[in-house]
Amino acid sequence: MDSDDSDFYGDDETVSQLLRRVADFDVDEWAQQHRAHPGRPQRQIKLFDEAARLHNPYAGISYAWQLTETVDDFLARLPPATTDRTPEVPWIYICNPWIPRVHKREGQAQFSKGNEDEAPEEEGSETAMVAQGGLERLHLLSKFIEGMQRSGQAPSVVEREISRQRKQATGDILKLAHLVKVRTGKWMLFCPTTEVNEVWEIVAKATANNELGIAAKVAPRSPLEDPRKDRLLCVYTADFTDMADVGRVLQKLRELKLVEARGRPIYYKPDAFTYIGISSGNPWGLRASIYSSTDKFPSRA
Repeated sequence: MDSDDSDFYGDDETVSQLLRRVADFDVDEWAQQHRAHPGRPQRQIKLFDEAARLHNPYAGISYAWQLTETVDDFLARLPPATTDRTPEVPWIYICNPWIPRVHKREGQAQFSKGNEDEAPEEEGSETAMVAQGGLERLHLLSKFIEGMQRSGQAPSVVEREISRQRKQATGDILKLAHLVKVRTGKWMLFCPTTEVNEVWEIVAKATANNELGIAAKVAPRSPLEDPRKDRLLCVYTADFTDMADVGRVLQKLRELKLVEARGRPIYYKPDAFTYIGISSGNPWGLRASIYSSTDKFPSRA
């Protein structure tokens, strides 16, 4: 952004210029330009487990399930109801061993503070590019919203244009994420602490048995949190655009009696949103999820 972008006077010409800038944001062109300037190189390490057909991108990570232990032993070692959250145990994690993924220590997400334990990355994933491009797109949306609110146009016009640009920004961010292979997302489940061990056991065993998605995690106990507060579990899928697979995982969660058990829908959030700070109540007014359990999903052919 140049210095002239810091002011928005609200005249018709400026509004038209900003509309053109938003329309001209080309995801493919942006990605191509920024690939010419790669960021920090990824570290190369040797994977820990050499199983012929099974994979564990969290091999050697203490707060994750290991292929050298049974799922029951893992659940006994790290019960979420009584395992405290610490820097050494930020989450409790299990991966689907039937789906190959980049080892955690090789992933670009390790350079995204607070997001180190999202879904394990696929080969060629460019998380850093999503973070950079997504934040640039959000900045452009912020400037557009600010300009429209100062434009003096009728409130209905302002709201219509802002709503349209929010939709466009969401589409651009998701398109960029898919283009650079940051395609993972998660169904988010909440349950009381009194039930978290039981719910986590169901999710963990289904994940290890290749019945759900590519991975799952649960929040450990926080010493400062209200014990009455619900605990978060995330069930990850490989591709947020694969609605048949997203719907398949949702259906399995229903069969396991984990959806709408308390009369509330559950929601699906792409990891790209997490990497750039799109959460509930975000300053851009964007929805933090792209699907809910009330949506209709196609069946796999």
